[in-house]
Amino acid sequence: MRSTGCDGRDRLAPHGRPDRGGPPPWWSMSPPLPTVAVADDDEPARRAAVRHFLCTGGYDPKFPAWSGNIIERETKAMADMLQALVAEVMKLSGRSHAPSFPADLVAFTRKKVEPMVRGLFRRDEQETVLAVLEKSLVFLTPANIEQVLLGCTWPHSAWDLANLYLGSMDTPLLGPDAPKIVGLSEETTCYVSLAYFHEGDPFDDFVVHEAAHIFHNCKRRTIGLAETRKREWLLDIQYRKRETFAYTCEAYARILERAPRLQDRLGLAIEYASKVRVSGERVDPVEVNSILADACVARNGWKVILARCAPEKSKTISSPPR
Repeated sequence: MRSTGCDGRDRLAPHGRPDRGGPPPWWSMSPPLPTVAVADDDEPARRAAVRHFLCTGGYDPKFPAWSGNIIERETKAMADMLQALVAEVMKLSGRSHAPSFPADLVAFTRKKVEPMVRGLFRRDEQETVLAVLEKSLVFLTPANIEQVLLGCTWPHSAWDLANLYLGSMDTPLLGPDAPKIVGLSEETTCYVSLAYFHEGDPFDDFVVHEAAHIFHNCKRRTIGLAETRKREWLLDIQYRKRETFAYTCEAYARILERAPRLQDRLGLAIEYASKVRVSGERVDPVEVNSILADACVARNGWKVILARCAPEKSKTISSPPR
């Protein structure tokens, strides 16, 4: 059983937010925020705050070691902490060699998720969905780690991503409480460690798992697809079965890679069920095994997985996407 996120696996936040009318935001009408009396030359306090962040990922959201109002303090603190984080990551990983990975990661991602998209979406929607997944899944490499860390919205997310990257480089993590993860999600993007390419379990596939979650987190109109009252999200997945859907898609994708012929797939489903591979706290392993077995004897197992994880009302009023 693997550990792949701070809380098991971090889920994607919903893609896009509906436009809301109403009065201007409070901050556009409020007087200037009060300035906290902190000396501009309080360098020792800032150094201590930055060091605490580097070691633990923690910080005081009021940023008292920096001068100015709350917005100014936050801006200055974020810049100092993230720049220090980048410098620390570069120092720790400077002499390490990145594990081998495909030269074209976008093409690799597309190859991984394409069978799932072809099996779940109509032909006229498939290329649009594939384009979204190509951009939503980001592998952390020496070439992009600095840009990724400096672009983070939340300092603790940057700290987690830094540790994710360092773990793939086989270097010490930033602190004893650093998460040992293969990937995590920040807003609408899934970040994946290069350790993904060296996972041992033949049924593991974090890329497919996270891509499956995007389907129930992303609204159709967000990516330019037609939306109806009954089809608001890319796929309608029952809330309590979202992890079940993702784990089953993950295993089924690996089975398809290993067994192109239909008659060879059920044996792999039995092999999958022969040991506990998912946490019973998050999903029912027996249900995952059952859905996977049914999918492996069907011509299009993706539709079977979708139908078994759809909301009850959807099962009676509509059929899975063709």
